[in-house]
Amino acid sequence: MEVSNPLKMYGLYLEAVNDYINESYGEDVWRLIENRAEIPHLKFVRHQMYNDNLILRLAKAAGEVLGKTHDELMYAFGVYMVKRIGNYGYERILKVLGRNVRDFINELDNLHEYFRFSFPKVQPPSFCVEEECEKSLTLHYRSTRKGFTQFVKGQLSQVGRQFYSTDIEVEILSKEETEKMTYVVYKMNFDNAAFKHRMPQQKTAPGYEKLPMKRGLFFDMFPFSVIFRRDMTMYRIGDGLKEVFSDLQGKKVNEEFTLIRPMLEFSWDSIYTHLNNVFELLSVAVVESKQKVNMPKLSKEEPEEGREKEDNDKAKWEEEREPKEVEEMKVSDQEYSGALTQYNSSGNSGGEDIELLAFQTVTGKCSETIFEDLREPPKKPLHLKGQMKYVPPWDSLIFLGTPIIETVEDMIKMGVYVNDLNLHDSSRELILAGTQQSAELQLALDQEQQKYAQLMKIIKKLDEEKKRGDSLLYAMIPKAVADRLRKGITALETCQVFPDVTILFSDVVKFNEICIHITPMQVVDMLNEIYIVFDTLSEKHNVYKVETIRDAYMVVAGVPNKTTFHAHHICDMALDMLSSIDHLKDPSTGDNIQIRVGVHSGMVVAGVVGLKMPRYCLFGDTVNSASRMESNGVVTGDILNYLSPITPGNSINNCRRSSFHSN
Repeated sequence: MEVSNPLKMYGLYLEAVNDYINESYGEDVWRLIENRAEIPHLKFVRHQMYNDNLILRLAKAAGEVLGKTHDELMYAFGVYMVKRIGNYGYERILKVLGRNVRDFINELDNLHEYFRFSFPKVQPPSFCVEEECEKSLTLHYRSTRKGFTQFVKGQLSQVGRQFYSTDIEVEILSKEETEKMTYVVYKMNFDNAAFKHRMPQQKTAPGYEKLPMKRGLFFDMFPFSVIFRRDMTMYRIGDGLKEVFSDLQGKKVNEEFTLIRPMLEFSWDSIYTHLNNVFELLSVAVVESKQKVNMPKLSKEEPEEGREKEDNDKAKWEEEREPKEVEEMKVSDQEYSGALTQYNSSGNSGGEDIELLAFQTVTGKCSETIFEDLREPPKKPLHLKGQMKYVPPWDSLIFLGTPIIETVEDMIKMGVYVNDLNLHDSSRELILAGTQQSAELQLALDQEQQKYAQLMKIIKKLDEEKKRGDSLLYAMIPKAVADRLRKGITALETCQVFPDVTILFSDVVKFNEICIHITPMQVVDMLNEIYIVFDTLSEKHNVYKVETIRDAYMVVAGVPNKTTFHAHHICDMALDMLSSIDHLKDPSTGDNIQIRVGVHSGMVVAGVVGLKMPRYCLFGDTVNSASRMESNGVVTGDILNYLSPITPGNSINNCRRSSFHSN
């Protein structure tokens, strides 16, 4: 049950994978998996084509994030796809595919054909049932794609549970992978009671009156049928097929046609053992169109009068043209005339005046579409779809097929006409009705594509704005806390006790005196230069910036991420702060700026309080102690005099009260 084409697949499955991860593990996990898989798409569109290996990349990335194997995830993807099939509007199709599991599996190879109009680019795998009994059956799976063995296994298991209330144990008997093909044999163990009921009864068939039918009438009813013997020789073909290819009879069917579906060897034995499958044949030769070239003719009633009138018009037109333009036109006329003479000499007789027709086209007195019939219609192979039946009296197989034609243009390319098609099916109605609606559908599709392009631009801008908003939010509140608030947790519930942290306060020495002698903008510039340096150091030493009030700068280590080395980080931060401002000058005097630093370790409570302008705040005596250590710092020539020794064990008491002062 795949919807794909070579190197491409529809967004239907990627959308299902997205929903599965979001529902099972949350949107944050999906974003992490999406980034790790390097998926460039913000939203998967169901009917859009995507790279075929995206789902495999998602499975690999999900395995790394969730700690699960590739097989486990692909199996889960397959199960979820069937569970959610109703959301996509296809559940009813699956329900009517068969009365029981056996009928469903036997009809599985034809499932994608029912989705052909919704997914026109679908190139499905092949499913064939063999070795069936009352307790199991063997399903042969062939696909041009790799890596979906467990995905199909999950789908098969879920179909039994969801639609038939039957537990199906799916085993993989064998698996072969080549460059172009994946071939897997599944054994499905379940209560296959329907097989017993469908077995042919060994009874004598009741007598019945034979209905005589002439072969001509039969092949008239089935114009695209083929009868071939065990050696694959076609000894009778339908009348419609004979009109398209007149020389098929007597040739081998496997030499004149390619077997598209199912993915089997095109031989008698393979076909005979898979008569319950739908077969698609594609002709090796292209159809030679029998449409004739139609050229306009002069009226037979007034040939001379009509020619004389055109000659006069031509002469009048040349007089109105510039001499140079007329000369160039004559050269072009000579070249075109040579080509047309060659066309006429090749058998185009019948009184047509090609030169006059060319003149009419140049002067604008000829229809724009007058030369369309000159173009040879493009050629296309004949695509047939139908079933195979074994006819015992003839010891032959008969293929009852019909052309796969979607538009009138396809009929023209194939050289097939409406009267070649069967009267007893809906082929004619589907083609003609589809042609009438194609223009409206194409217009609607174009409009939807434009809307989709606009939507993608809006989504991209929205994602950019979301990232910008997240960066601003995470600058005020730690990411872990902000994510909890987004999930609906109250601000009070975010508060948490941290028993061991270290807090640092700093301020500018004589800040009030400096502000008296400089302008407010100079104050802002001075503090901005200082805080830029300190912000860089906070990232370097893995400490969290709590807030700034005027010249006061506050950071903490051990909050919100706990660490046993909180004192080390803060002390390193303090020393770097003192040494990193040597180049900063006091705008009022030109001297070096001096700062005080106070450090203290202990317990705090951290969290978000209030509703407006929320901030991540720290509460406790440790905060007050660190602030007093900073405000009571004394200017000294040697800052190391105010550092207590730090033991290798990083005891909190070793740095419980320390003051630093810059020279």
